[in-house]
Amino acid sequence: MTPKAVDPALVLGGALCAGGLALVAPTETAVTFALLSTLALAARRARAAVLVLAALTVALGGLRAQRAVAGHLEASALADAAMGLPRRCSARGRVASSPVLARGVLRWDAQLEAVECDSERVAWAGLATLYGGPPDLARGDQAEVVATLGAPTRLWNASTGDPRPGEAHRGVTRSGGTLDVRVTRRGSGVLAWIDRARARVRARIEATFPADLAPMARALVLGESDLAADDDRSFRAAGLSHLLAVSGMHLVLVLALVVRVLEGALVRVTALSARVDVGRVAAVVALVAAWIYAAFAGAGGSTVRAAWMASAGLAARALGRRTDAPRAFGLSMAAMGATDPLVAFDLSFVLSAAATAGLLRFARPLSDGLAARAPARLGPALRAAGTTLAASIPCTPVLARFAPTVPIGGVLANLLAVPLGESVALPLCLAHALLGFWPDAERGCAVVASGALVVVRRIAHAFAIRALTADVPEPTSWQLVAFAVGLGAIALGARPRWRVAGACALASALLELAARRDGAPRGVLRATFLDVAQGDSAIVDLPDGEAIVIDGGGLVGSPIDVGARVLAPELRARRRSALAVVVLTHPHPDHFGGLVTGLADAHVAALWETGEGEAEGAGGGYAQLLADARARGTRIVRPPELCGPHALGGATIDVLSPCPGFSPDLGPNDNSLVVRITYGGRALLFVGDAEHETEAALLARAGSRLRADVLKVGHHGSRTSSTPAFVAAVAPAVAVVSVGNRNRFGHPHPATLATLAAAGASVWRTDHDGAVVVETDGRSLDVRALGARGR
Repeated sequence: MTPKAVDPALVLGGALCAGGLALVAPTETAVTFALLSTLALAARRARAAVLVLAALTVALGGLRAQRAVAGHLEASALADAAMGLPRRCSARGRVASSPVLARGVLRWDAQLEAVECDSERVAWAGLATLYGGPPDLARGDQAEVVATLGAPTRLWNASTGDPRPGEAHRGVTRSGGTLDVRVTRRGSGVLAWIDRARARVRARIEATFPADLAPMARALVLGESDLAADDDRSFRAAGLSHLLAVSGMHLVLVLALVVRVLEGALVRVTALSARVDVGRVAAVVALVAAWIYAAFAGAGGSTVRAAWMASAGLAARALGRRTDAPRAFGLSMAAMGATDPLVAFDLSFVLSAAATAGLLRFARPLSDGLAARAPARLGPALRAAGTTLAASIPCTPVLARFAPTVPIGGVLANLLAVPLGESVALPLCLAHALLGFWPDAERGCAVVASGALVVVRRIAHAFAIRALTADVPEPTSWQLVAFAVGLGAIALGARPRWRVAGACALASALLELAARRDGAPRGVLRATFLDVAQGDSAIVDLPDGEAIVIDGGGLVGSPIDVGARVLAPELRARRRSALAVVVLTHPHPDHFGGLVTGLADAHVAALWETGEGEAEGAGGGYAQLLADARARGTRIVRPPELCGPHALGGATIDVLSPCPGFSPDLGPNDNSLVVRITYGGRALLFVGDAEHETEAALLARAGSRLRADVLKVGHHGSRTSSTPAFVAAVAPAVAVVSVGNRNRFGHPHPATLATLAAAGASVWRTDHDGAVVVETDGRSLDVRALGARGR
């Protein structure tokens, strides 16, 4: 008997969406497609003509994605040239996206024109993400805006990957906080009406739900991800974050209710039901309702994909035709890929597609298999567990790219929380949104819904404990290929399944060995100057396999946590769970801000720091860093014990300043720890934010010990550092400036760049080049970058 072929719509839809991945992983994408195509042909699950067409579709998707990125880069370059550094600007704007509440501030996109910055007309108009504004803003509103506009923060590191496709997917070229927003004309139409309804519902949720539960209700109803940090971690660790996202399942539940109510009402209209199929009429209404609900719920990638899939099924029903779930899924993928060439860089879409594919292919065999091996009374629970597993398995490697743990108890947590969340909390929260006209009923609904949300939250916290989660390394791109091919082979019917799974596991294990070797190289000194925007952070791999971290970055006044976004993922990607030393050059937030979260999962043997901050009673993140270090048994080492050379990890680390200790007459910058690392005949010099006064003292005291092949330029290239005499004494072949793109300080200063050029140094900048990697075997010196310059 010939196996049933995979629906061509599913093959071509997936190919169109996957084409964008060729931008960042061309070889891996090609290998995955080739292997899956070979397996499909061998299993007679696809025709050669369909696969050839799919290959062309992947190529077409890649070209469209490349064109979209190139267009965005051109628009960004024009914006940079016209506006330069962040500036206070006024403009006319039209609200272009549904406003979202995050951390108490409204976030929205605006199409700006007639832009004036510092009373000067600017030759730029375009899309900007703005923070702040009246609560009832809606798409189509015209407004006069005053805001501080700058380039969006860009982070380009090995763990975060190429940021350009994601930036192009979002489409904005400027961002900033608003100082004044004055609506001059209200928008009209369906989208404006939907946004005003969202604003009313948001206000009622904030007014009637407890403050700690309101973000959960907003997540369920409006799709706003604004949970408290502890709740967010718990839901992710327990595998329950999908409960608080407007998912395809939510859409299906709403549409099922709409169809059932309409059919029940229309069938009672005898004159109508006798002449037409009321189910077809209900399908037409539900199709419209699907898109209204998707827009009301925030129009995230997962919701829109589900709306397309529902539309395929409802349209077929309205036309009196039949379609099956795989074809509807394939059509939804095709629609998403056709309307957005960069949809593969929308995480919510990727997770939604992976979960749906798992449900379609594996839910029934897993559910039936589990139920058949247990007593009948356990059948319903085991079938539910099988469904959860089917949706979870394809998503696990994707989530592992972003989270350090996977939930061991996720299946049980879902068995407990999903019925309560989707059968009680969701309907009540949606009903609450409709009861604004009846205050008593609205308050009562909020009370009952809050009770359900409390229970769901307690389940999440209970299953987020360490014993019920497993640490996992970040999968490499080739490990994802191995997983995708193995899962694809099983989906295509390859047998025996245990042998396929074993081959996939073996390939992943061998790739893991390679990843560990690359993450902790031996016989070389490798320094990675991380792109943490306006701040400093570097990971130094020592010749014997140990590692140290010098500073952790930190964005002042930004919601971006570079510790969680950059440092922790970089350590995890290198399989680094232990560090010999962490060096905090001085107690400024752009140097210590990322260390608390960045080192949360790492054992640190020693923390080197000046002690100036504690002596002056500094609090905040600095005090938290010291408290965490002491609680975890980390040895805190300060001058004068630090001063002088230390043999560590096969290299020599020489602390040159502040010695014998910090000076109360100097500021934190000039009290920075200055560290020189040597291996063989090569040296790297890290000067923190040391300025002219400390540079002069080092010239007088250190002499030849300043000589280095690589200089981490002081104070982000400020003109208060890097005097010609100091740079001449260091005589660097390579100078690395750790700096944020289009930062408000104007770093690096032209005078500093001129000094470095005059000294013959090759200047590398994290704002232009992304993370910069310097590697030496003690003789040769290699420099490369992850950004455009390194490609």
